[in-house]
Amino acid sequence: MKNNAEAYWKANVSLIVKLLIIWFVVPFLGGIVFVDTLNQISLGGYPLGFWIAQQGSIYMFVVLIFYYAKKMSDLDDQFSNGGE
Repeated sequence: MKNNAEAYWKANVSLIVKLLIIWFVVPFLGGIVFVDTLNQISLGGYPLGFWIAQQGSIYMFVVLIFYYAKKMSDLDDQFSNGGE
């Protein structure tokens, strides 16, 4: 029972860390590192690099929330059946 709970927690933390890295890297690269290149492209009348820094990170966060909910549902199903 304890090993199952530890494996569940480890999988949960691993998922959270991966999603936080994605949430950091995408706006950082798109809004800071590659901003000059991306600003040559326009999205809705705004430079793409600016858009990613302002709106893209928010949309990314919302998508990651839904992805996290789906993956946690899968993890709950996996570990409620004894880890099978």
